[in-house]
Amino acid sequence: MRLIAANVNGIRAAARRGGVAWLAAQGADVLCLQEVRADDDQLGAALDADGFAGWHVAHTEAASKGRAGVAVVSRDPHLRVGTSVGPQEFDGLGRWLEVDLATPAGPVTVVSTYVHTGEAGTPRQEEKLRFLDAVDARLRRWAADGALAVVTGDLNVAHAEHDLKNWKGNLKKSGFLPDERAYLDRWFADGEWADVHRTLHGPGPGPYTWWSWRGKAFDNDAGWRIDYQLASRPLADRAVRASVGRAAAYDQRWSDHAAVTVDYDLA
Repeated sequence: MRLIAANVNGIRAAARRGGVAWLAAQGADVLCLQEVRADDDQLGAALDADGFAGWHVAHTEAASKGRAGVAVVSRDPHLRVGTSVGPQEFDGLGRWLEVDLATPAGPVTVVSTYVHTGEAGTPRQEEKLRFLDAVDARLRRWAADGALAVVTGDLNVAHAEHDLKNWKGNLKKSGFLPDERAYLDRWFADGEWADVHRTLHGPGPGPYTWWSWRGKAFDNDAGWRIDYQLASRPLADRAVRASVGRAAAYDQRWSDHAAVTVDYDLA
């Protein structure tokens, strides 16, 4: 199963820049999309026009138009679809979608999630931490069940110093705060969950997955690695290849993020 996770920064904008066609050319079996920023019809039209006609689409959009939105798009039908990470305060925000897919290894739960940016010392940051608490509870449950599960998407947290270029300048900023990074420490500490791309790639720096549109951030590779595929141990042990789809040049970018691709051997 080739799974690609991509923050598209608006599916219609990504399609205009060639991003959906690029995704179609990668040979994926499952796509997890974040920041879709479209309704069901707009998402369907963008996918159908560039190679995904006939695929199965699960999508949850935010109540506020033009914000957030996550989707899972797969060749095979979904056995189950869920849109709640738990607490009711996050319902209708377009930040969490989980589907179950049938595979030769058994059902695999695939999640597409978008964690908002946050702002240190504000209620927005407190909300971000509550969302991460909800994710934490979900991961603990799946680990206890021995589930084949993978949580993909833009977590808006860089885990370690080698996951962002200018780590010293961001020690007090949302996205690299100790209490945010502690969640990933816990998830990986006992081996029940794995940062699949980092595990297969090895130590950094990078490869990064997000660069500002402004200035020379992309040209200087002054990026952050904030897009993940976090797999439960039974699934992580089946991961065989991982890569980041960094554009060859600034003018070839179709999002401010790069897609993260992982191949899982489920035979």
